[in-house]
Amino acid sequence: MPELPEVEVTRLSFAERIAGARIDAVLVGKPLRWPLGCEVRNLLGQRVLAVRRRGKYLLLDLSEGLLLMHLGMSGSVSFGGSLPAAGKHDHFDMVTSLGTLRLHDPRRFGAVVYASGEDDPVAQKLLGRLGVEPLSEAFDALGFHQLLKGRKTAIKPLLLGGQAVVGVGNIYASEALFLAGIRPTTKASLISKPRAARLHRAIQDVLVNAVAKGGSTLRDFSNAAGEAGHFQLEAMVYGRAGLPCRVCAAPIKSIRQGQRSTFYCATCQKP
Repeated sequence: MPELPEVEVTRLSFAERIAGARIDAVLVGKPLRWPLGCEVRNLLGQRVLAVRRRGKYLLLDLSEGLLLMHLGMSGSVSFGGSLPAAGKHDHFDMVTSLGTLRLHDPRRFGAVVYASGEDDPVAQKLLGRLGVEPLSEAFDALGFHQLLKGRKTAIKPLLLGGQAVVGVGNIYASEALFLAGIRPTTKASLISKPRAARLHRAIQDVLVNAVAKGGSTLRDFSNAAGEAGHFQLEAMVYGRAGLPCRVCAAPIKSIRQGQRSTFYCATCQKP
């Protein structure tokens, strides 16, 4: 699943190129996770003012309203002036004066949804419960520790839940916990203030590094320019079950938490 770094990398790869574009046509294919929420004709003639991100959502600010785009489990976005004809897994084309924005999604768990603004109930249903952005100033170490103190669940599922901090998906939660030296099964409420501060820094460091590396391409992720990510090549624990830890050489372990694979080093990461 594309996580926060992949969504941010996608945004960076087309945001400037589409800014100011006029929407000339919208082609909708097979139904996605949620309906578009407006008549296609209502989008025609509008301008794309900017592209932002909130968690794993791309927000396309229009001259009237906005489009919320989610990549789902396997989606990717492409943007260009000469895209090939839409294939069977291309479910949304927005043709603009500067190029065509296309959502490719084999599993169709992604979505493109129109809302009149961020206060619109449609947008609030999708964005209203999201936690703080990990790369923003609002994500502070003290507030993070205070939130952990009240949670008895294991720290890894808590990070994935998106209410403590948004967008820290499976890959980057495993990596951040390794960097912080915290076992993924540790109860959040038992994490001390100094350890919470280390995890806070680790989350930001891992995400910044992942964006710089173009995200992770485990199967078929690419940004809007068709470029793959490379963060997975230097992962410390994710996807390395049975391989020696890059720090201590102990074998990396793998367990299941909430139907997701978790990777950790039992030597470097303490309960």
